Amino acid sequence: MRWHKFVSTILHPVLMPTIGVLIYFLLSPLRITVYQQMYLLAIVFIGTYLFPLFLLFFLKSINKIESFEVETIEERKIPLFLMMCIFLALGRFFYKFSTVRDLSYLFFGTLLGMIIIYFTFFTKIKTSLHLLSIGSAVGYFIIFQQMNNLFLIPLITIFIILSGILGSSRLHLKAHTPKEVYLGFFIGVLSQLTVFYLL
Repeated sequence: MRWHKFVSTILHPVLMPTIGVLIYFLLSPLRITVYQQMYLLAIVFIGTYLFPLFLLFFLKSINKIESFEVETIEERKIPLFLMMCIFLALGRFFYKFSTVRDLSYLFFGTLLGMIIIYFTFFTKIKTSLHLLSIGSAVGYFIIFQQMNNLFLIPLITIFIILSGILGSSRLHLKAHTPKEVYLGFFIGVLSQLTVFYLL
């Protein structure tokens, strides 16, 4: 049980954007300084990790959620909507800068996935946000490989393996059904590809 909780925590949706951007900076042939990279990484970390944590504490304090696990569909609607707003803002922010514009695809793609998942809530399907986030990473680095003419198959393979481990952990914790796990992953991958070809 502890292992599965550990995996779910390390690969949590609020951590994946920071992990993705960090890998982006490590792999991308950038024309910006290390200081600028750290500044942009800090913006992502604050927006997608610290702010959502503060939000969860606030929602719990006013009894909008029962626990930080946000287990029910109804409890997930407000946090997910606010995360959609954050990802829209970050996507527009990165799109303004030609040197890191391809990072905007990561946020716009994940935003599209969140919108789709938000609507699945109305069908009583609690699609996995954990698998959406790691599926988005898979989809984005497939795109990143193509944009920069790099060989990233080993990295993409690692993310796919981690997706399997994460999916198994979510199932073991009884957080989702197999359908919700697979749906989250494929929405994540396909949303990234869709946004890239549209933009």
